[in-house]
Amino acid sequence: MAIRNIRIFGDDVLRKKAKVVKEITPRVQELIDDMFETMYEGEGVGLAAPQVGILKRIAVIDIGEGPLVLINPEILESKGEQTDKEGCLSNPGKVGEVTRPNFVKVRACDEKMDEYELEAEELLARAICHELDHLDGVLFTDRVVGDILDMSYDEEEIGAEEQL
Repeated sequence: MAIRNIRIFGDDVLRKKAKVVKEITPRVQELIDDMFETMYEGEGVGLAAPQVGILKRIAVIDIGEGPLVLINPEILESKGEQTDKEGCLSNPGKVGEVTRPNFVKVRACDEKMDEYELEAEELLARAICHELDHLDGVLFTDRVVGDILDMSYDEEEIGAEEQL
């Protein structure tokens, strides 16, 4: 496993739509493992493959309840609303208020390409929506209501659990 370089706001790859994963190869498995290591090193709770420069529909998430791999994810249902501060490993030091669904039902494949469905609420729903946006070239800054603020990690205005 290795820590990969996270692409930063302004990098063209972050605005591109990721491609469907057709099979799990050793390189795809290595990418998933590296994404988890990179996410944990950055103290994030989610990371999408485009954030490490790979245009594949893969996201990893861990909000403290165990790691999740979402391959070729799609939201089947969403409802409710939550507004909270959001940050992003690809836009370090920036935070803004973003409104997301409070509940989502998502279909994805796991590391064996077995399809599954997951229902998520609150932070997990927020993380899923944030990472799926990355797969379509959408950044949290596109969804900010109001100003994008500078954040000092020393001030801990938001916790690591909100660094998506």
